[in-house]
Amino acid sequence: MRKLAWLAVAAIAVIGAGAANAQQTPRKGGTLRMTAPYAASFGSLDPHVTPRAQDDIVGKALQRSLYNWDTAANKLTLELAKSVTASADGLTYTYKLRDDAFFHNGRKMTADDVIFSFTRIMDGSKGYPGARYVRLIKGAVDVEKGTAKEISGLKKIDDYTLEMTITDRVDPGYYFFGGSTAILPKEEVEKGNYASNPVGLGPFKFKEHIPGSRVSMERFDKFYKTGQPYLDKLEVLIMAEAAARDVAFRNKEIDTSILGPAQYVAYRADPQLSKGILEVAEMFTRSMHINLNSIKPFQDKRVRQAINYAIDSNLIISRLVKDKAYRATSWLPPSSAAFDKTMKPYPYDPEKAKKLLAEAGYPNGFEFEWTTSQNESWGLPIVEAVIPMLAKVGIKAKPKLVEVTVLTEILMKGDHQSLIASSLTGPDSLATLRCYYSKTPRTACNYTGFNNADFDKLLDDAAQEGDMAKRDEILKKANNLLYEEAPVWFFNYNKAVLAFQPWVHGLQPNPTEITHQYPENIWVDASSPAK
Repeated sequence: MRKLAWLAVAAIAVIGAGAANAQQTPRKGGTLRMTAPYAASFGSLDPHVTPRAQDDIVGKALQRSLYNWDTAANKLTLELAKSVTASADGLTYTYKLRDDAFFHNGRKMTADDVIFSFTRIMDGSKGYPGARYVRLIKGAVDVEKGTAKEISGLKKIDDYTLEMTITDRVDPGYYFFGGSTAILPKEEVEKGNYASNPVGLGPFKFKEHIPGSRVSMERFDKFYKTGQPYLDKLEVLIMAEAAARDVAFRNKEIDTSILGPAQYVAYRADPQLSKGILEVAEMFTRSMHINLNSIKPFQDKRVRQAINYAIDSNLIISRLVKDKAYRATSWLPPSSAAFDKTMKPYPYDPEKAKKLLAEAGYPNGFEFEWTTSQNESWGLPIVEAVIPMLAKVGIKAKPKLVEVTVLTEILMKGDHQSLIASSLTGPDSLATLRCYYSKTPRTACNYTGFNNADFDKLLDDAAQEGDMAKRDEILKKANNLLYEEAPVWFFNYNKAVLAFQPWVHGLQPNPTEITHQYPENIWVDASSPAK
């Protein structure tokens, strides 16, 4: 697996500090109080149901997937298998699964659990978000369509040996490391109350969920990593308001806190708080998704381009986001191997926008509804700053405010004209770009309804290309085509910032989502006020 080139200069000092902490002997015991900062509730504790980053903060403690992202090594690694071998054609993978992975109910995981979990995800009547990844396996689409009950590309050799045949020449690790493909126990799922009593393979077992408040977990003593986890307890507290997190963090009531733009500036200027800041260029693209099937103007790419020309994105990033972001050019982030470094973002050019609108038949502009949440980095404050910019070229945007917890559901249903959101756009370019592949359902991630034959052909060619360098060149063309077609307003790539208390050790700057920590590695020293 290739290493990726990161825009993570800001994290160097923190990584050095982490190396120093690693020289200490981890302390057993204590409680870690993390925060869930993205919404006023959890969407679901059933990992197959939800693609939300908020929910997977808890998921990383309770659940495990076939692979994980190893931030220290900067690559994907096997998690629930001891080894894997690939066939000569790169389409069949044989996994030697762990024989020491126990579910929280005391039963060992076997190949049957992997097959059950992936088959469940492909239930076409449910629209599970992880289907976009499992669809890689041969025969998975047949299950999704209801023409087969079993995924033909999954074969149990014995309890701890699984053979997987895939359709594209890609590294399956990029598809099976996310929480939406977690491996679950069939007997617990079939009880019918899994979301309220989740049972997984993670280092912590579920204790209680107080809706709107927190999820509490306890150490699982049969976890397969010897001596881990270090903590006795883990609490994930819901704190959607940045001001509330700031007060709680300064009062030492929480141990980690995502920083918004205002807090980022304040914490960097504080001699003490600045010592506990973890930064990383995340693989997230912030954008306004344009539903191409909603209103007629959006079906003309000149209109979509006009929107990108009409918005002074650099000004918004500087003034509102406080430079806690990188300007987006197209969909793939700079960390992607298929990112085109020569590409320039859409410049601020309102006259160009007016010209394109006139050419498209809308010289007086048009109206559209813009769905948004309150999120300070990519929500209502951004929308309110953009509205007068669009008005200058004749476009009237009407904001529709909703809770952040329902944004993904709205996107999956297509119940929007446009919607501003933050989307995971890594680590694999092909998997990421499939969100614009015409055969990818809206429920999986084709939220714009994009359908372009040239784009589809590029992705088909890339999927069958065994030479990774050539594949990346094909995907670069696909990403550049998205730039031209502009199915979204390309806003920014996120710079994630996590504040942590001085007694917390073992945190990692995870570029796939900084709040997604593998908590078995985290420990607190004796100075922690939480016992």
